[in-house]
Amino acid sequence: MSQERAVPASAVPLEEISSWPEELCRRELPSVLPRLLSMYQNSDGWIEHIQILKIIVEMFLPHMNHLTLEQTFFSQVLPKTVKLFDDMMYELTSQARGLSSQNLEIQTTLRNILQTMVQLLGALTGCVQHVCATQESVILENIHSLPSSVLHVIKSTFVHCKNSESVYSGHLHLVSDLLQALFKEAYSLQKQLMELLDMVCMDPLVDENDDVLKMVVVIHSLLGICSVISSMDHAFHANTWKFIIKQSLKHQSVIKSQLKHKDIITSLCEDILFSFHSCLQLAEQMVQPRAQDNADYRLFQKTLKLCRFFANSLLHYTKEFLPFLSDSCCTLHQLYLQIHSKFPPSLYAARISKAQQEEIAGAFLVTLDPLISQLLIFQPFVQVVLDSKLELPCELQFPQCLLLVVIMDKLPSQPEAVQALWCADSQVSGATTRVSLLKGIFSSFEQCSGELSLPVCLQGVRSKGQAEAAVTLYQHVCVHLCAFITSFHPSLFPELDTALLDAVLSANMITSLLAMDAWCFLARYGTAELCAHHVTIVAHLIKSCPGECYQLTNLAILLKRLFFFMAPPHQVEFIQKFSPKEPGNLLLWQYISFQALPADLRRQTAREVSRVCTAQCREWLGSSRTVGELESLNTVLSALLTVCNSAGEALDIGQQTAVTEVGSQLWALLNVKLVTGQPYVQQTLSLLLPLLGFFIQTLDLQLISQVVTLQNSLLKLEPPDHVRLAVLDFVSSVGKLFIPQAMQDKILPNLSSIFASLLADRNWLLEQHTLEAFTQFAEGTNQEEIVPLCLSSEETKNKVVSFLEKTGFVDETADARVERIKQEKGIFWEPFAKVTVEEAKWSSLQPYAKRARHELPVEEEYRAAVQAAAGALGAIESLLQQSVPPDWLLTEMEALHERIDELKRHVV
Repeated sequence: MSQERAVPASAVPLEEISSWPEELCRRELPSVLPRLLSMYQNSDGWIEHIQILKIIVEMFLPHMNHLTLEQTFFSQVLPKTVKLFDDMMYELTSQARGLSSQNLEIQTTLRNILQTMVQLLGALTGCVQHVCATQESVILENIHSLPSSVLHVIKSTFVHCKNSESVYSGHLHLVSDLLQALFKEAYSLQKQLMELLDMVCMDPLVDENDDVLKMVVVIHSLLGICSVISSMDHAFHANTWKFIIKQSLKHQSVIKSQLKHKDIITSLCEDILFSFHSCLQLAEQMVQPRAQDNADYRLFQKTLKLCRFFANSLLHYTKEFLPFLSDSCCTLHQLYLQIHSKFPPSLYAARISKAQQEEIAGAFLVTLDPLISQLLIFQPFVQVVLDSKLELPCELQFPQCLLLVVIMDKLPSQPEAVQALWCADSQVSGATTRVSLLKGIFSSFEQCSGELSLPVCLQGVRSKGQAEAAVTLYQHVCVHLCAFITSFHPSLFPELDTALLDAVLSANMITSLLAMDAWCFLARYGTAELCAHHVTIVAHLIKSCPGECYQLTNLAILLKRLFFFMAPPHQVEFIQKFSPKEPGNLLLWQYISFQALPADLRRQTAREVSRVCTAQCREWLGSSRTVGELESLNTVLSALLTVCNSAGEALDIGQQTAVTEVGSQLWALLNVKLVTGQPYVQQTLSLLLPLLGFFIQTLDLQLISQVVTLQNSLLKLEPPDHVRLAVLDFVSSVGKLFIPQAMQDKILPNLSSIFASLLADRNWLLEQHTLEAFTQFAEGTNQEEIVPLCLSSEETKNKVVSFLEKTGFVDETADARVERIKQEKGIFWEPFAKVTVEEAKWSSLQPYAKRARHELPVEEEYRAAVQAAAGALGAIESLLQQSVPPDWLLTEMEALHERIDELKRHVV
């Protein structure tokens, strides 16, 4: 022993040092460690490297001063260790493709490398365990090199294991045992490292130093590892995320401004979506209800639990770091939309059972609700959700509508400032604009054409003593919108009025109808004075419309509905303010139902309107009768028709006679040529026919004969749809009439020809109305022999029989219908909506007369070509005034002249 001790410790062989007792290692540390570190740095072989590293870690590391570990050990050893691991990984990956059961040399080489890598990971684990065992709290600066080096090795290991199927080219089984050992060692190393990092303490009073930056790097390195192991080990993946969130919150005060919050939020959202889609796939596989111990069901529950964990993590992180998430709002918005686009009742949802729907909704979707609550107060989120330039694909339009309704439900409990944030239009940073919440709801709602037409059904509101019933999307939005109106802050009423009016004037019918329903609710919920005020505003808007347009139609429907909610004293005031005695006010009275008035006031007003209208008709008949004055006459006839339809019983015999007299005189002025050539005359005809039909029992049979004769001749010229619909109104009323034998030959042939023509029409809307009108006629007529004459073909007979028996519908499965609706929405709806809104926005505001004279597309092309030619000639004329023409110009002009002469011969 004395001879052994005579040998300097620095010269003792490694084999002997590896057998030293603990006390000798502690005593000889100062002399042996420099030699071992030098050997480690200068060693070329992987085996020797690992041998030296293991000796240092296992025998000498326990005796080092923990406060100087970074300087004396980690900073000198770990960079070389990482390079060593990377070299081994490169060699492993390079030779792996040559692996086969026949090539034993490569197989042995690869297995040796993997075994060496396992030992290296074990040595790093020893380093981490030592720090954990010797310190109660850790200053990151004292172990600076350790976390970054370990995380690099761990990530590289996991990436290799994840890609092993492709790396080893189908021969994975030859090394799978060692790969499994490598994964387990990396797994253990990360667990130890997270335990170590949990001991790190940071000074909350220091805003920025090296420790802060190091901790941020550690957190984002773990984030990178999460993306690798997400599909490898769900429990480990979740624990890693749990650690990331925990450390972010633990050191929040010092690292909050340094963290890359967008990366963390994006990764969390990606993991939520991945887990959610996995959950849906498992639910789809469980077509039939199965027992609780079923493997698929247990896996479904585990995946659902993972979804909830990730969602709660996102919720917690968002709550703590909300001020720093302005650039993550788009990601959070998309997360909500993507989830709801794949969940029933979305058209694009997975087909899963009701039981699984309820489980997913109860365990996972409920976590999204508080997330939205947290984001309500965040202006950047408002900007993203209500962006005026937001363009969503078809599958996300329905979820957007649902999101806006959820937000609307939450606002009443928020302060006025938050309500104003959502409910007021805004312009931020110049060009970036956002709409108000109400406008956003209407805009989003009209994009849900497929969901509205199917319709999809949503969970209804539970009423006292009643079971919860499913409701359509229209009912869902309408009910929640009306509930929101009841809590609307008074300061925001101008925004409400603007949004409702804009929606009423929408080119989209269903959107306009929703706004009208909400407006009518407001009229009923508010004061009588508010209702009267709104009726007056709408009346003035109608009077200010420049001509026939869809906006006028929408306002007219709204006026008619609101008038029913007016208190009788306010109705009297309205009649006084918009007296029918003034011809300009008849424009309004054509849109008001007299049924909305009390009996006495209805009788009085109806007679007054009738008296004024018949007087106006006589005045027109006694005047020059110009076509230009037909617009005002049509307004008079429309008001008169409204009186007959809604208060006809209020007219006395004298007034009824007066109406039929002016109607007969006006009809005498009509002929087929006049009707086909003048749109205003077509409108006159469309008003006269139902007006005469109302008094069909008192009309002269000769006049009826003239009417059906003109109708029959007119239908052969294919008049506009509104004219054909008016024809239907009249002929269906003829069924009530007894036609004497003497007049049957004049009336019945034309009548049967009219029905035969309309029943053969291919326009689906006209076809439906014709079937209804024919049924009404056939059930009421005494001339039963005419019925078979109207059925001119076997196809027509089958069509009528199918209608009466309610058969002949297309046999379409629920899935097929959903697919058809999705195709229609994707292919037709969006382009149609853009054209409707943009073009109708301008063209429909023009008076009807101007639109009636609109030239055919071919005529427009001719006119454009002529204008272009005239412009070219003007340019030549200008050039001739400025300079001497070239020699060739005259020849070219003569050639053009010859072409013009040739074209003139074609025109003549």
